[in-house]
Amino acid sequence: MLLIALIVGCAAGGVWLFTHSARFGALPQGEHLERLTRSPRYVDGEFRNELPTPILTEEKNMIATYAEFLFSRPEGLTPPAPVPAVRADLKALDPNEDVLVWLGHSSFYLQLQGRRILIDPVLSAYASPVPFSTRAFSGSTPYAPDDLPDIDVLLISHDHWDHLDYATLTALRPRIGAVVCGLGVGAHLRRWGFAEERIREGDWGDAVAFGALTVHVTPARHYSGRTLTRNKNLWAGFVLESPQRRLFFSGDSGYGPHFAELGRRFGSFDLVMLDCGQYDRRWGLIHMMPEETAQAAQDLHAATLLPAHAGKFAIAYHPWDDPYRRIEAASRDKGYRLLMPRIGEPLSLDDPIPRPGVWWKTGGKSAGHATP
Repeated sequence: MLLIALIVGCAAGGVWLFTHSARFGALPQGEHLERLTRSPRYVDGEFRNELPTPILTEEKNMIATYAEFLFSRPEGLTPPAPVPAVRADLKALDPNEDVLVWLGHSSFYLQLQGRRILIDPVLSAYASPVPFSTRAFSGSTPYAPDDLPDIDVLLISHDHWDHLDYATLTALRPRIGAVVCGLGVGAHLRRWGFAEERIREGDWGDAVAFGALTVHVTPARHYSGRTLTRNKNLWAGFVLESPQRRLFFSGDSGYGPHFAELGRRFGSFDLVMLDCGQYDRRWGLIHMMPEETAQAAQDLHAATLLPAHAGKFAIAYHPWDDPYRRIEAASRDKGYRLLMPRIGEPLSLDDPIPRPGVWWKTGGKSAGHATP
């Protein structure tokens, strides 16, 4: 019995030490906690969505759902061949040119109004606390942190592992000028060595100006938490507004009236990058089905839609290419253009938008693009 107790105690201690390691981040404390409690979205010790949004819409609990995913994985979750990505010299790009580079999943590099912007960067080969889980598809990680230029503005939509990556951010930390994130997310960054004065935490409706570029913190329909402790910091999307362009990144979000509200508030968007992957009917309120993504693009009065949250990780039960097949079908005869570039492919926002890419169909090059 003593031996069993010792083994159990050691195991429990090991788990405690692991879950309290730096990569798990930290929760808001002190004056930072006091500030977020003043948010109208902070109720009874946690943040809440504008609409009732349970994570699971079925009776089955989260642990049972995860177990089903781990032990009964369907076919087609990963590509049969390496993803055909591009590795360009991002440091050689003209900083005065407005450029978009999709880095896979929900990670983006942008140049806008002379600023270098990085969104939810996950450049690691996995998106979880451990390297053997949630592995990136073969070929989908063409860039390392050292391949990126110095970053003026880092945007973090929320703290889930596939959006807030400890290894990527600690490697980039000396070369990041400012961070914009939702209330409470800064606690993770402070633990990871980011200086207080570089972190701008915002509530939905707040805005931060960087010269002629304004970043608006916008609503999303999701949740937060890197452990079983949830909703202690705020999830968000971002509007990036310059005198020439208006872009929108949804972050992770289920469908809701906030898209139409943003469409009314801002009028229209040149480009929207919307949640379009890792969906399932069992968590249908926190991620959009591709058909809902198409509707959200219309609600936003978008000229161009780029589907995100797909193409790199398998975090749901659908085939890896299901988001692309369904969004292509759902976008027929819509008022926006559909943009599906290869991972790592620099696109000038001044150039005519190419026709939809077919890299996910053929394993070859995207149609309408030249290899850099």
